[in-house]
Amino acid sequence: MCRVLNVSRSGYYYWLAQRPTKRAKENETLIVLISDSFTASKKRYGSSKITRELRAKGIKVSRPRVARLMRKANLKSVIQKKYVVTTTDSKHTYPVAENHLNRQFNPIKPGQAWVSDLTYIATGEGWLYLTIIMDLYDRKVIGWALSTSMKASETTMPAWQMALKNRPIERNLIFHSDRGVQYACHAFTGLLKKHPLVLQSMSEG
Repeated sequence: MCRVLNVSRSGYYYWLAQRPTKRAKENETLIVLISDSFTASKKRYGSSKITRELRAKGIKVSRPRVARLMRKANLKSVIQKKYVVTTTDSKHTYPVAENHLNRQFNPIKPGQAWVSDLTYIATGEGWLYLTIIMDLYDRKVIGWALSTSMKASETTMPAWQMALKNRPIERNLIFHSDRGVQYACHAFTGLLKKHPLVLQSMSEG
């Protein structure tokens, strides 16, 4: 073996007799811990976050040392671009209603002004979209819908139907929202037009 590897016998036996240093043993242990943390983060954590995790476990280690050991173990974090969820799509060709609410946020009776909006919720299974309708008189949410898509049939329309059941329309009502396609599309505006007392109102989101 020495002849094949072009190594002297004395050199081989000298290497065989050597024991790993304390520092080398510590590095081996650290690499295992670093690898566990790196895998648990789905390969997203860099040296800074892994260093904080190790210190939280009572392990005294510097960030440069963690970075050096990560390079040695070929552990490279996956850099992901931040995903921005947009719930308002106002770039559509549907008619846009005027702003009839005009910042009058304190009606004197229930059922005079409803406002609606969409938001998103991050879950382990992906994004969920929450649509709510609130009566400005008592700030009560009278209609809502939770969906996995932003289609009007799964957001604004079921929320509207729930609002009607919880608080039937008895007087002139301003329904105000942003200019999103879920509020401007024919499917939703058609629901509003079934009620002569409802006046749709929109403003920029």
